[in-house]
Amino acid sequence: MNIPVTRKDLMIVNMGPHHPSMHGVLRLVVTLDGEDVIDCEPILGYLHRGMEKIAENRTIIQYLPYVTRWDYLATMFTEAITVNGPERLGNIQVPKRASYIRVIMLELSRIASHLLWLGPFMADIGAQTPFFYIFRERELVYDLFEAATGMRMMHNYFRIGGVAADLPYGWIDKGLDFCDYFLTGVTEYQKLITRNPIFLERVEGVGIIGRDEVINWGLSGPMLRASGIQWDLRKIDHYECYDEFDWEVQWQKEGDSLARYLVRIGEMAESIKIIQQALEGIPGGPYENLEIRYFDRKRYPEWHDFEYRFISKKPSPTFELPKQELYVRVEAPKGELGIFLIGDQSGFPWRWKIRPPGFINLQILPQLVKRMKLADIMTILGSIDIIMGEVDR
Repeated sequence: MNIPVTRKDLMIVNMGPHHPSMHGVLRLVVTLDGEDVIDCEPILGYLHRGMEKIAENRTIIQYLPYVTRWDYLATMFTEAITVNGPERLGNIQVPKRASYIRVIMLELSRIASHLLWLGPFMADIGAQTPFFYIFRERELVYDLFEAATGMRMMHNYFRIGGVAADLPYGWIDKGLDFCDYFLTGVTEYQKLITRNPIFLERVEGVGIIGRDEVINWGLSGPMLRASGIQWDLRKIDHYECYDEFDWEVQWQKEGDSLARYLVRIGEMAESIKIIQQALEGIPGGPYENLEIRYFDRKRYPEWHDFEYRFISKKPSPTFELPKQELYVRVEAPKGELGIFLIGDQSGFPWRWKIRPPGFINLQILPQLVKRMKLADIMTILGSIDIIMGEVDR
């Protein structure tokens, strides 16, 4: 009996829903012809928790613990964007020291996020060793966070007009020690990975995105900079005090998975440069804008009043958002994290729209994996760097 060699029917395979501890609960419905990918449809929503709706029923201080659950690997950035909006609306000044502390925390958070991108990305394409290495360094970042904020992952540290607490005694020396140690770690990663022929075989020329394509799809962060566009909101929007430090925007022009890897490795080294300069030049003074505590104190709170119960919190919870709309953004590790905020003269925002970088970067996945091999899906998905917490919100 002769079996025909070529079969024309296509195979539809479910990749996922992935385990939550990978990139999050993402499901890909992949149409295959043999091992060639014909079509790929990402199915989202498994991690949707209604974050935007919750924001409309909370004051900013009440909402702060929620925001670290969007991108749970770069938690400081979600907090930064949450307080930046009301600060801009209320025209609140942040003291210099608080701004420096914020920059240090943001850059440490960027390093932690990039490390936990690097480990699983390497594991996805078959290299197990870096996965164990990155936890060694990431643990040190979390130790610094724990000393400053009391929490390792969900910090609840940023406040409107500053930060919740000053840096503890000896923290700055510990931070400088970490910087010196981590630079040797980055060199070790580069020796282990960057020139590895098996690694290069898997990533070079895979998932190429052209310069125009990147702009048309609205991609941001390392995805954008790996395609030859030097766009970094820290340089462009001049937020916090990034202008006072000497650092370079990391970019590559190839636009493939290797370029995205090189951009992120370079960003970790640049973050260390920023942290070192901030730790060495950190000014004295207050770590929060104390005037903001006295917002709207005309009502003389009684014992049972709403405001009295919150007296231990830093800013007054009756901080009212003016009747304006505003879009604020920061350069998160994954790209441009933005919030569109509409106030209506009450303690709660009228609308709170999140622009997650992961969600917008993920849109290009079906186009990138078409006509590739099945094994390349994991390489391309890993190089995009998504966290489903912020994709699904």
